[in-house]
Amino acid sequence: MKRAEKMTGTLELIETAVSDMSKGHKAIANYILESYDKAAYMTAARLGEEVGVSESTVVRFTTELGFEGYPEFQKALQEDLKSKLTSVQRLGLTEKFESDSDALRAVVAQDISNLRESLNSIDEKEFGKAVNSILGARKIYIMGIRASAPLSEFMHFYMTLLFDDVVLVRSTCTNELFEQIMPIGEGDVMIGISFPRYSARTINSMGYAKKKGATIIAITDKDDTAMTEYADIKLFARSSMASFVDSLTAPLSLINALLVSLGMHRKEHIQASLESLETLWSQYRVYETGRDRNTEDGDIL
Repeated sequence: MKRAEKMTGTLELIETAVSDMSKGHKAIANYILESYDKAAYMTAARLGEEVGVSESTVVRFTTELGFEGYPEFQKALQEDLKSKLTSVQRLGLTEKFESDSDALRAVVAQDISNLRESLNSIDEKEFGKAVNSILGARKIYIMGIRASAPLSEFMHFYMTLLFDDVVLVRSTCTNELFEQIMPIGEGDVMIGISFPRYSARTINSMGYAKKKGATIIAITDKDDTAMTEYADIKLFARSSMASFVDSLTAPLSLINALLVSLGMHRKEHIQASLESLETLWSQYRVYETGRDRNTEDGDIL
């Protein structure tokens, strides 16, 4: 096993190894430990310039740590930082973009990469287990707060078309939050959604639901984190950190796939739900039809 694989994080690995390093490698290590938020997005050549060593010295530094090369080391460091950086430090990452068009291309390219990596690494058996658990659930609880709130709300919107008893656990004060999940028990499913920085409220709620006997499905970025501690089923999607904004394109795609798969098993139910809704939408003019455009909202109901 590689030395890097034994550590809980890249920064911890560097801290452990720095005392035995050569002078040049120590200089690189100290720079990374002091300015890790900047170093994680530098090329090997740029990092060498900042420290005063050659690019090849930087590459050797990463291989000495147990990585195959600088790209693998950089990726691991960026992953490590997702749960460590404050919002203010994340904002500083915008310095890596030279222009608006540079930001546009870089962010979209990263989203495409996240989608590709998520598709290649998804555990299809685990995905199937999630589908079957939700289909067999007595009651379904969905929780994702802060940056993950749009994901949970999107999922809840469509899950209510598929199932009769779905609860969206909303972010309120701690007491009210636990009041929402207090009835959870055996036969129920809780879907917890969170990405770095992981939500302590979501994790604590998953722990409570686990004690009550519910099945826990975690939708997050990777295993062996606080988000997977209580999970019976784990679904992973890549997220990235372009700046203070979290990229949740791949997680949303995973949720889309889950909803479509559930819909395949609930065709009759969703058809009945949609037919009833279409009648209501038409009656109360919920959607623009191209007619009566001069009618004001106040005249509809």
